[in-house]
Amino acid sequence: MKEISVQDLKDKKDKGEDFQLIDVREDFEYEMSNLGGLSIPLGGILIEAEKIEKDKPVVVMCRSGKRSAAAIMQLEQKGYTNLFNLQGGILAWADQIDPTINVY
Repeated sequence: MKEISVQDLKDKKDKGEDFQLIDVREDFEYEMSNLGGLSIPLGGILIEAEKIEKDKPVVVMCRSGKRSAAAIMQLEQKGYTNLFNLQGGILAWADQIDPTINVY
């Protein structure tokens, strides 16, 4: 499984690179704090898979990196090859990039 660090994600965002960010946390988690990605909770990832791009890099994130890894494993079985797991999830983002973000 391919991974991306929070610093690499910040660099992508800062440079305005063309990629998609998918947040697989639950709605209440997303409402508390998010990085502006598309919210598709893990339980519905295969149901809503048509919303996930296949022709550009897709970064999948959650709280710590475990649910996003599970989502990527499910999607890769459906033929996705352009997915990157955000190492450490939003917890790592809060720790290394933006300490003002709400985490739980």
